Amino acid sequence: MQRPYLRIEGVGRDFGTFSALVDVDIGVERGEFLCLLGPSGCGKTTLLRAIAGLDVPTRGEIFQDGKLITDLPPSQRDFGIVFQSYALFPNMTVATNVGYGLRGPAWPKARVAARLAELLALVGLAEQAGRYPAQISGGQQQRVALARALANEPGLLLLDEPLSALDAIVRLHLRTELRLLQRRLGVTTVMVTHDQEEALSLADRVAVMSDGRVVQIGTPQEVYDRPANAFVAGFVGRSASFAARAAPGGVTIASGRHIPAVTTLPEGTPVRAFIRPEDVMLADTPGSLGAELVGIEFLGSVCRLDLDAEGLPLQAEIAPRALGGLAVGAMLRVALPPDKLMVFALNG
Repeated sequence: MQRPYLRIEGVGRDFGTFSALVDVDIGVERGEFLCLLGPSGCGKTTLLRAIAGLDVPTRGEIFQDGKLITDLPPSQRDFGIVFQSYALFPNMTVATNVGYGLRGPAWPKARVAARLAELLALVGLAEQAGRYPAQISGGQQQRVALARALANEPGLLLLDEPLSALDAIVRLHLRTELRLLQRRLGVTTVMVTHDQEEALSLADRVAVMSDGRVVQIGTPQEVYDRPANAFVAGFVGRSASFAARAAPGGVTIASGRHIPAVTTLPEGTPVRAFIRPEDVMLADTPGSLGAELVGIEFLGSVCRLDLDAEGLPLQAEIAPRALGGLAVGAMLRVALPPDKLMVFALNG
């Protein structure tokens, strides 16, 4: 079996008595887009810096295309990188910034000119080639940084929260462009982000990190639909949760009410149950719960309802046209599909 293009094996990074990375094992296939997703301080940027050679691991090994690179300096590694701040040279034009690394015998003038023209066209900046960073927008600056990272035709592209400094509309637009560009070039990509929507929409696979560890790695749908533990269920996507105890065929909440669920945990095990807003049904069915509507959030294409269902804090999502005359204080019936309730032991 062919080994992954990028292999991270048992990597750890200590800062004194603090372990920023703990036994990280990840394989990234050639041409794959992997997102490192997690909250601030989880170790994702430290891992990206280790891959780039900017921060040498305390232990473990990193291989790229079969070559051990753990201790190689950044200049001897085959990668391009885009930082959150873009790090453009303010006194250089767009074209000069993009072509900054195209030097040496491998890049004669004719080849540099052709490569610059290709890259500027690729990111839609041919007409801005002679401008300076201060004369172009934030989105255009991000494209310059991306083109510069790709200039040397690297085997690996590293992205450190490259879209976080942009406003929401520009970020959404460039997110689509970035994914299309990555697919077109087929460059192996590792991106750090704390934005779950960004990770789920861009990545072929997502590695969710917490406290220096990779707690789950899988496709966006796998991570969203089948979280490995309570942390992933609570961090990835939106969900409501409540404390309960495992019981035959479900869980028992504090009031003593039995909620059907799919779980094999021993009876009496303290658990945390999660359910997504799109899975909460407004329906009067056998076993449904009485719920008070305590809040309405209009989000354009959807309305999010905050509910108090017999002491359980739930959320449901409906189309705005289905809102009808519903108002805060209304009493509803809600059903929780047993196969949509995600149940985890509290130590899970």
